[in-house]
Amino acid sequence: MLTEKNDNTLIMFINVLGAVIAYGLLGLSLYLSTEVPLSTKGFWGMGVLMLTISLINVVKYRFDWKSSEDRIRRIEEARNEKLLEDYVAEVN
Repeated sequence: MLTEKNDNTLIMFINVLGAVIAYGLLGLSLYLSTEVPLSTKGFWGMGVLMLTISLINVVKYRFDWKSSEDRIRRIEEARNEKLLEDYVAEVN
């Protein structure tokens, strides 16, 4: 389990680093675009920001949904185990 945490930490770090580099390069390209008006640059920047927020929300809700499904599955397994234990205790 400890190696899973380390692997996840490394993967998350690489993903965050990639996103930071991508945003940095996007910002640099917008800054260096001399032929594009400032209002268009701002519009593009807001679009990228809103897309990022939307993607974060999608991932969060997807993670919450999977976590909820897993919790429900564990509760059902525990209930079934308890029913089996009660049945075996009654038979014996």
